[in-house]
Amino acid sequence: MSLKFSANLTFMFQEVPTLCGRYQAAKDAGFRFVESAFPHGVDKGEVTKAKDNAGVEQILMNAHQGDPAKGDLGISAIPGREEEFKDSLERSIQYAHSLKCQKIHIMAGLKGDYSIDEMEKTYLNNLQHAASRLQQENIVGLIEPINNRISVPKYFLSDFNKAVEYIKFIDSPNLKLQLDMFHLQVMEGNLTNNIKHFLPFIGHIQIAQVPARGEPNTSGEINYRYILQLLLDSGYDGYIGLEYKPSGDTVKGLKWLEEFGYKL
Repeated sequence: MSLKFSANLTFMFQEVPTLCGRYQAAKDAGFRFVESAFPHGVDKGEVTKAKDNAGVEQILMNAHQGDPAKGDLGISAIPGREEEFKDSLERSIQYAHSLKCQKIHIMAGLKGDYSIDEMEKTYLNNLQHAASRLQQENIVGLIEPINNRISVPKYFLSDFNKAVEYIKFIDSPNLKLQLDMFHLQVMEGNLTNNIKHFLPFIGHIQIAQVPARGEPNTSGEINYRYILQLLLDSGYDGYIGLEYKPSGDTVKGLKWLEEFGYKL
């Protein structure tokens, strides 16, 4: 068994100014799999054409985040916007089908003038609806805890154990955990035991160094030689998204793969 790496086109290949152009850049660099955060600002036909022309597979995309002008980072936990969430989910499903993408990250949103109980109730109701709809469409929904210490101070879902609690409550094969090692290290640490603990619930993994979010071989808190071997030894057979900020040229920065003994 070998690890499967996915280029995150939102973070990588910034040398190329457009999302569509990054599909070919990823292919030229040797990637077979890609993911992206918010492709919705580009016509889905254009993005699909770029993906198909490059001959890569779209592994993951984010669901519609809401209204960027309002600072939305998801709306699934925002009371009073339930119908908007359902409508946006349908648009995300259509986008995913166009890209032949079978995983959608459903963002929770930011804390506002609501009680935690009210937001949690809204979140669970929306996740229940999403899991049901996505099961009909053969798509897996993912929820990702994001640290509220460095990255997004007011993000609603900022606890891995709480995320697993929600997944258990929904109890659907179409709702899983998106585990970003960057966020796990910032919030929890204890990576060995936490990876083993969360592995049964994981639908996708992303990696980046801490604290600068650079390549896995850059100076930082995480020993990725060890972590990647741990994932292999643990039988993880999913994809690993490279959601890091290249410290320089993206392609030159990929030398860490060979350095660690991996191939694309």
